[in-house]
Amino acid sequence: MHFDLSEEQLMIQQAARDFANTELKPGVIERDEHQKFPHEQIKKLGELGFLGMMVDPKYNGAGMDTISYVLAMEELSKIDASASVVVSVNNSLVCYGLEKYGTEFQKEKYLKPLAAGEKIGAFCLSEPEAGSDATSQHSTAVDMGDHYLLNGTKNWITNGGNASTYLVIAQTNPALRHKGINALIVEKGMEGFTVGPKENKLGIRGSDTHSLMFTDVKIPKENRIGEEGFGFTFAMKTLDGGRIGIASQALGIASGAYELALQYSKERKAFGKPISGHQAIQFKLADMATEIEAARMLCLKAAWLKDQGLPYAQASSMAKLFASQVAMKTSIEAVQIHGGYGFVKEFHVERLMRDAKITQIYEGTSEIQRMIIAREILK
Repeated sequence: MHFDLSEEQLMIQQAARDFANTELKPGVIERDEHQKFPHEQIKKLGELGFLGMMVDPKYNGAGMDTISYVLAMEELSKIDASASVVVSVNNSLVCYGLEKYGTEFQKEKYLKPLAAGEKIGAFCLSEPEAGSDATSQHSTAVDMGDHYLLNGTKNWITNGGNASTYLVIAQTNPALRHKGINALIVEKGMEGFTVGPKENKLGIRGSDTHSLMFTDVKIPKENRIGEEGFGFTFAMKTLDGGRIGIASQALGIASGAYELALQYSKERKAFGKPISGHQAIQFKLADMATEIEAARMLCLKAAWLKDQGLPYAQASSMAKLFASQVAMKTSIEAVQIHGGYGFVKEFHVERLMRDAKITQIYEGTSEIQRMIIAREILK
């Protein structure tokens, strides 16, 4: 077993760390406060290759491995989870899905600009009546011969307002239930496609989360991903990789909160010495460091399995389940270590605590992760 990172992986990690500190950190509190999407920062991330990290260079991608992606996601998420979730969705859900299952036409038209960072993508599965139960798709894509007629509503869509390309999951044949679902590529600007208001959220407030409405939107047959009825399988397979991205985001939130708490504990004095000299704080820091390292190993293992072409559904669910728990616990403890200052925005940890919660919910709740893990171990 080798735990060393390659020179290239270390370079990518350092590049992401430098970008987070020089480009993301300035203004991160203001963006959170005013729910401002990080337009300039995302543009620069695209130019640096972070929006198509794992895509083949022939489709304008950076051709990196999943381990490099995990390293980059951790570093970006330490500073700004609102920016890192854009990177996660574009890489794990949109680019991966198109490269793995799309046609050459779809890759040329849609994947290339997404991988180059010229456009942003969105993955549209959740609905008002279909969250964890993804089989209950109420959005319909009626087969009209040479096109589908798309109707319905999607909600909680990350990048909903700033995306140009949307992968939409919809029901074509209700009698076949999940085997009658299709995945369709929808473009912003198509007639009948409306973006709803931005959600006012607890955390990741710089990320734009919207509901989307489709009213008789004509989708050409050439925009269907995979064979007829492949949509549900497409969504589930794509989410397996997406969970590695969100697990890495949770890892980054946790490690970011830990680093701030560690630094503060050395500076803050109480009862005549730095609070890091008190066993109560030392034990908190020891638990945080241990759990973060365990979460990191789970994330890297899932990434390694994916890179080796081995089954990774169980590993990615374990990584997301555990890392999201660690993010929540660590960020809460970081606020506690900061005391009253932890409750103040300028010290960053209260934002990390708010951002941590969503990692236990989106791209499959913790309860769904346990279902997946149980199903795998009981096979």
